[in-house]
Amino acid sequence: MSTHASGTVTVTRYAPVTSVHYELVPARRLSLETVASRTGLHPELIRRFVALGLVEAEHDAAGRLVFAPEAPAALGRVERLHSGLCLNYASIGLVLDLLDRIDLLEAALRRSGVRSEQPPWT
Repeated sequence: MSTHASGTVTVTRYAPVTSVHYELVPARRLSLETVASRTGLHPELIRRFVALGLVEAEHDAAGRLVFAPEAPAALGRVERLHSGLCLNYASIGLVLDLLDRIDLLEAALRRSGVRSEQPPWT
């Protein structure tokens, strides 16, 4: 605060200090072998899923596939759609895109308060 000669008080406000976050530990990644053992799927089938865009993967410095920790769950979802609905792997990509879009739309409706959690037929 500062006081002027005329008796007025001026308050100086400063912008809040934002914290900077640095990753000290690199994001954990799973190898192809680890994902295969956790899911029970053959590594070649997992490579096919990556090629079809059904699961995301990156290449490490050595050129090997590495996956996010959520990859086994995503692969389980693909396998449930394949076995439960008898869909081929190419059409599963479309179904996954539609399910993700539905999730986004439902979340937006919940945020806006337009839709209740109860379905209209109950």
